[in-house]
Amino acid sequence: MLDTYYQAFNNGDRETMFSLLSPDVIHDLNQGGRETGIDAFRAFMDRMDRCYEETLEDIMILTNEDGTRASAEFNVRGRYLCTDEGLPEATGQLYLIPAGAFFNLHDGKITRITMYYNLQQWLEQIGA
Repeated sequence: MLDTYYQAFNNGDRETMFSLLSPDVIHDLNQGGRETGIDAFRAFMDRMDRCYEETLEDIMILTNEDGTRASAEFNVRGRYLCTDEGLPEATGQLYLIPAGAFFNLHDGKITRITMYYNLQQWLEQIGA
């Protein structure tokens, strides 16, 4: 399932991504708050797609024996396209940062996504 999720991310196929989420999915934002539900995740992805152009590379997925928890490690290769609220001005800066995600899985759906990357490293790469 997570292979499909990440392939859909890289292909820009948001509807396939959303189809893999539980209706009440929990999304823990990197160094931020917690959002709940597919509508909140859609709004998050709309903002991400407006502000960033990203591809995930070298994806490694690990899943526990009963398939209820998983993690993924990858590199994010991106371009900062449009200034995101509360962040430095976007001028098309390129970046490459390692990131990780943690998942809860239930009945073939993703019920929690917790993201992590080093925000300070990202800020340094975009020249902030």
